[in-house]
Amino acid sequence: MEIRPESENDYLKVEELVRNSFWNVYRPGAYEHFIVHNLRGDESFMENMAYVIEDDGKIIGDINYSVGEIRYENDVEPAVILGPVAVDITCQNQGLGSKLIRYTLKILEKENIPFVFVVGDENYYSRFGFKTASDYGIFLEATDLNDKNPFFMIKIFNRHKLRDGQAIFHIPDVFHVNQSDVDEFDRQFEFRKKLIKQGQLGV
Repeated sequence: MEIRPESENDYLKVEELVRNSFWNVYRPGAYEHFIVHNLRGDESFMENMAYVIEDDGKIIGDINYSVGEIRYENDVEPAVILGPVAVDITCQNQGLGSKLIRYTLKILEKENIPFVFVVGDENYYSRFGFKTASDYGIFLEATDLNDKNPFFMIKIFNRHKLRDGQAIFHIPDVFHVNQSDVDEFDRQFEFRKKLIKQGQLGV
């Protein structure tokens, strides 16, 4: 088993992996694989931080990072966000996602990245040192500023680089997708039925 940088030859396999791992989890179908596909050609993409886990020639995990913006009242600064991260459905609950996250966070820390954001399960990401971003006055775009928003989190490496005062984090535009574009992109993959399941967003 090896953690290594993603290569161009991995692209389709990674997209299939991400599609399968997210299918019907948060919504009927998935669009995370479409985001991964589009990220690679987007200026926000951190190509040097795209890593995979490979086991006996098979890619079983993938992680990505990109750069969004923190918008203060009178200023804007770039900031890193983690995701999407995916593990093959046959290999989940074995700590592989944790390995990818810890491995890449160490790289970012060594490269003097002051902090990293993530949108996800607070119970999962808290184990890596992520904390609720609103506790530091930073809120995710289009969310209620009066709500704690525990799903939007920050991992701080250098507290001195974090400014005081309220700010809004804007994820890269590439994360905002159109469902018809996703459906068109999906035609190149094996057909899978979309299902509405308990626990999905809004269900």
